[in-house]
Amino acid sequence: MNEIETFIRADRVLADVITYIPPDLMKQSLPTGFPTRDNSTYTYRQMLNYQAYDEAWIPDMMAGRTLDDVGQDVHGGPLDNDLLGTDPSGRFRDLVEKSIASVRELSESELDTRTVHYTYGDYPLREALWHAIVFRTTRAFDYARVIGAGAVLPDDLVESVWAIVEPHAEEWRSIGVFGPAVDIDAQAPLQDRLMAITGRHP
Repeated sequence: MNEIETFIRADRVLADVITYIPPDLMKQSLPTGFPTRDNSTYTYRQMLNYQAYDEAWIPDMMAGRTLDDVGQDVHGGPLDNDLLGTDPSGRFRDLVEKSIASVRELSESELDTRTVHYTYGDYPLREALWHAIVFRTTRAFDYARVIGAGAVLPDDLVESVWAIVEPHAEEWRSIGVFGPAVDIDAQAPLQDRLMAITGRHP
């Protein structure tokens, strides 16, 4: 699997899904059960701002810079900022393209030698990309499902993300990344098994 190309694929899929979120939903609360780390309820706009905040940090994080190097407040806070302005989907896509441009500059030889400094720990670049890929892929599924856009992800992306998640699911579950796995038939479609292993009902 090529982590660089998979990140680009996942980020573009997420951006595509977000373009389908109707503007009149932005102030509404996400449905109960939308996965959040603290199990709180947020509006669509708050959650998209959180996603935009994560996206805005990608160029610096992937370059190996820390929050202190850049300035912790440069993008505001993850929930109380407003990176979306009057054109949420357009502004989000702009951030995605900046992230993609920064990841395209990475080389395969750096994946196991460069360190990425996330707020929750330091990781080799390869593993840092895994985290970013999984976050974007599962969020694309989450948003598509709640807006009724058809939560079917591209097969090539699902296969790549399964290869990342399946060996690490229990490790990541133990630190709160995923909720309890959902029981599912072992012969179910791969996307269903992927979402189930991350704690989502397919």
